[in-house]
Amino acid sequence: MNSEHLICPAKLTLSLKVKGRRADGYHLIDAEMVSIDLCDKIVISDGSGLKVRSSDSGFEVPQNEDNLVNRALDLLGRTAEVMIDKRIPSGAGLGGGSSNAAAVMRWAGFTDPVAATSLGADVGFCLLGGRARVQGIGEILQPLPYLEREMTLLIPPLGVSTEDVYRAWDDLGSPLGDHGNDLEPAALTVKPELEEWRDALSQATGKRARLAGSGGTWFVEGRHEEFRHRGVASVNVKTLPQHSTNKKSAAE
Repeated sequence: MNSEHLICPAKLTLSLKVKGRRADGYHLIDAEMVSIDLCDKIVISDGSGLKVRSSDSGFEVPQNEDNLVNRALDLLGRTAEVMIDKRIPSGAGLGGGSSNAAAVMRWAGFTDPVAATSLGADVGFCLLGGRARVQGIGEILQPLPYLEREMTLLIPPLGVSTEDVYRAWDDLGSPLGDHGNDLEPAALTVKPELEEWRDALSQATGKRARLAGSGGTWFVEGRHEEFRHRGVASVNVKTLPQHSTNKKSAAE
């Protein structure tokens, strides 16, 4: 059986400003996003229908039609069997599901990031990759020059709902964030325990931790010695350049 091995980089939102809300309720953003070398891995092969299964290691993968890989295959009119080895935690604001869908789209030769946002706000950026200014609801993408950078992440095992954070941002009166992310006050309202994790990373590195997107990942610039908070290890990552392909053929 022929198969393709795909790499799915996480996205890290370095800054995010909320610029308003459309009549349909979607919020408009102005953000800087980068791809990082924390990656899921996918093996995609011939299959008779839309099928997504987890590998034996890593995080669980949703098995139903709500999984973005299933939706991407459906949009593309393709069938395949997909095994996802999850390394990007769900609910951490790192775009794992979006990156999975984007990898499958690249595998199928689909290269339109604007159309990709019909699946989700982050799918367009994940299809483009690298470093970009992201505006609108995620469909306006301006590639930016690649900057090689290192970051240290602390990823709480909490799970933060993007929808809940934006709703809280509205309820709080559209606050401005003090550290480059307008959603930070709202995320702390939705999940007050995030503050403890922010402070842990700040104290361990001597730098003020910043929230990635709607949360709950915290990050600081630079590579720092690994530490643990409540059993969770910090993660050192590097930024990745824009990718033109993400697949490597293999025969089984």
